[in-house]
Amino acid sequence: MEAVTQALKNTTAVGAPGAMVRITGSGAPLTSAVGVQDRTTGAAMDLNSRFRIGSVTKTFSSVVLLQLVDEGKISLDTPVNQYLPGLLPDDRITVRHLMTHRSGLSDYTNAMFDKTVPGFEAVRNKVFTYQELVALSLREPRTAEPGVSYQYSNTNFVVVGMLIEKATGHGVATEYEKRIIKPLKLKNTSYVHPSTQIKGAHLHGYLHPDEAGAPLVDSTEQTVSWAQSAGAMISNAADLNTFMSALLGGKLLKPAMLDAMLTMTPTDAANSRFYGLGLRRYDLSCGTSVYGHTGTVQGFYTYAFATRDGKRSLAAVANTSNKGEANTALGGTLEGAFCGKKTPAAGPAAAPSQRGFALLPALTAAPAEQDLPEHGSR
Repeated sequence: MEAVTQALKNTTAVGAPGAMVRITGSGAPLTSAVGVQDRTTGAAMDLNSRFRIGSVTKTFSSVVLLQLVDEGKISLDTPVNQYLPGLLPDDRITVRHLMTHRSGLSDYTNAMFDKTVPGFEAVRNKVFTYQELVALSLREPRTAEPGVSYQYSNTNFVVVGMLIEKATGHGVATEYEKRIIKPLKLKNTSYVHPSTQIKGAHLHGYLHPDEAGAPLVDSTEQTVSWAQSAGAMISNAADLNTFMSALLGGKLLKPAMLDAMLTMTPTDAANSRFYGLGLRRYDLSCGTSVYGHTGTVQGFYTYAFATRDGKRSLAAVANTSNKGEANTALGGTLEGAFCGKKTPAAGPAAAPSQRGFALLPALTAAPAEQDLPEHGSR
């Protein structure tokens, strides 16, 4: 835990107001928290508080869709246009292509958040339809032919949400509740789109503007309608531990579906990071592999990972975004939690405004995943 706590301190040293982690395994959960969850009141980070989990939502959406595959309502290798006629410009794009980010559909968030704070303020209170988000993607050139290469795109999981709603006749909120939240008794997990509030005790999220030295923007309240089934869920650390442990432990999917989810392809040149069906795999420096997802939504970075057997899980969050050094530093909790590796401290002497990447030793094999476009200092 010394290494894990140091990773949290490194996260706040480069711009996050607060950071915290909860680790489950044998015995009682291990926790650590540094900094504040509300810069106005000065309230300390509270392990029970809720926060926006961003793209960890994709794993929830994948579980629901794979349950529908198991029920015979959807087939992974059927073209999407057979279920949603005329939606996509290429009949070769299959459901599997969406879930593995190999569809070639452009990520509409690249243009939407080309300027971070103005882009966010333009959509903070806006309510989109799924079709409007897909239309934004289709304005842009496709990134590749279907099935050719991994290209992370939020568009893929917007379409996954559409498939879930078409197959069930219900909104995704109903299906998350029925299939995951209630069975696992996740009392702090919800999908409240398009409501802007996080009910109960929660972290405030703080968005870094692109301009160095500009004041942080409190981004806590928003519809997250720009993401929906790709990133609009709310949870807390304990519920994320429960969810990832249950998923990897075989409590949410039958073996064949879990095997399909865990069939991975590399996403980096070093062959240390992989993507399956709405699930990441990181191969850590000690040889341990962990499975889960990262999450970025304005004001929040999240890591939710577990071992293959689900017996050890980690949920970590920092209440900032558009600050890549903070996201990378938070990822250092994985090495501490699953490898017991010592984490170097951030450089000691610099004032906060002067602290930069050069003062922060590398904490992970590569920079953090960009689940959203980011333009702040790395």
